[in-house]
Amino acid sequence: MKNKRVIFLNGPMGAGKTTVGRLIQRSLAGCAFIDGDWCMDLEPFVGNSETRALAADNILHMLAGYNNCSHCRGVVVAWLMDRPEICRALEEGAAKIGLETAWFTLLCTEEALGARWRGDKLCPWRTEENLKVSVRSLEAFSRLPGVPVDTSGMTAEQVRDHILKHLSD
Repeated sequence: MKNKRVIFLNGPMGAGKTTVGRLIQRSLAGCAFIDGDWCMDLEPFVGNSETRALAADNILHMLAGYNNCSHCRGVVVAWLMDRPEICRALEEGAAKIGLETAWFTLLCTEEALGARWRGDKLCPWRTEENLKVSVRSLEAFSRLPGVPVDTSGMTAEQVRDHILKHLSD
């Protein structure tokens, strides 16, 4: 029997991970979706090594549950995984569970990121301060594991199609 696959979508805040992840989920029968932000939803938000490890552990726990579910054929995880050690922990943990992995890092130009950011009127943390943080992180994300996908000038549907094509090759 073929192992189930987990598709990790990485990238800076505002790159489109959640939107693209949901589109992939809807395109693949029996696909679950995990938004890594759900796995460390603290008020006030604390983003440090302890809470990142907590979120990674929660993601792996959910992956194990989905792997044991006969109705689930795969999982998409969308999360800002900005540390190599977090990527490694998730990769190794998924392998221990028996999941195949595919990693994609969504990237874009500063201009594209800013336009998306300012177009999102629903997300309360889309502040100018957070946009500056996200822009500063673009270079670091380009060095992290995963197939880089430059989403500049692409719709979310085009990004989904690009990823699905890559997976079928």
